[in-house]
Amino acid sequence: MNKIKGRTEIAELGQFGLIDKITAPFKPQVKSTILGVGDDAAVIEASKSTAIVLTTDSLVEGVDFDLRYFPPKHLGYKAVTKGISDIVAMNATAEQITVSIAVSSKISVEFLEDLYAGIAFACKEAEVDLVGGDTTASVNGLVINISAVGRAKKEAIVRRSGAKVNDLICITGSLGAPYMGLKLLQRESRVLEGLPGEKPQFDGFEYLLERYLKPRARYDIIRSMAQEGIVPTSMIDISDGLASDLMQICRSSLCGARIYLDRMPIAKQCSALGEQMNIDPITAALNGGEDYELLFTLPLEMRDKVSSIGCIDIIGHITEPQTGCFLVTPDGSEIELRAQGFVKKSE
Repeated sequence: MNKIKGRTEIAELGQFGLIDKITAPFKPQVKSTILGVGDDAAVIEASKSTAIVLTTDSLVEGVDFDLRYFPPKHLGYKAVTKGISDIVAMNATAEQITVSIAVSSKISVEFLEDLYAGIAFACKEAEVDLVGGDTTASVNGLVINISAVGRAKKEAIVRRSGAKVNDLICITGSLGAPYMGLKLLQRESRVLEGLPGEKPQFDGFEYLLERYLKPRARYDIIRSMAQEGIVPTSMIDISDGLASDLMQICRSSLCGARIYLDRMPIAKQCSALGEQMNIDPITAALNGGEDYELLFTLPLEMRDKVSSIGCIDIIGHITEPQTGCFLVTPDGSEIELRAQGFVKKSE
């Protein structure tokens, strides 16, 4: 196909290049805007000492989720997680959400009741309030938009741009499970096609399914770090994959990074299923995405303090900007990290 003259394909820019291009004209004009486009959430002045943190996210049927796999309660829960995880990544406490949905004719009232039951459960667990939203029609499928609002002391706000050379690179939880959970669902769907009454084989991989269908925002880690007086120098939630999100920190902080393969926390079930399906669990950890774990940096002297919290692994360190971003293998070889963008998760 011939390229249309004067037309730029989105793939040429990539996800982050596109964001940069379309948001370049937008600079803060209002004094209360502390931080605009370019981080997990916007930051708006609330008082001399506090700030409001605001974010919005969308989930689109056929791109972000497949209703063949997602019970509506789990989908509602995950939608809330996706919204408040960005608030958590700013080191803030989520307080309110709004939910807007676009609904096609195939969606029943009972489905929506279950969807909002999942939203309600997630709100109760995270101690946030649903305070509004919108409902409209959709021609092609279900679309869910979550806007989340949080609050924090101004000095506690953590951006992507604060990492310093020699800072430790830390990560919560484990990586790759949501991607492998999706692959398991897809495999069983293919195997059982045309076999009514047969049950999928999920035994031994329940953790992978839970991490994909019902991920939890890591507000527990934020609270634990606050109790220990730990404020990261930079932070981001892992929604696009470790490689992409680490590169976002490096890009914003004007630095490089080295992470070590033998320090990466990968769930045992990821490796077990990867062996069955011939999928490299390292690829799932680096590029799978939707982990909603926290990736953050800390000064070297905070090593012992952060290690005492638990559920946190130190996987590398920040380097000079000219050194780039690399994964270091046990034999000392270095593999350059590459960002993934606009990768469909539900197909």
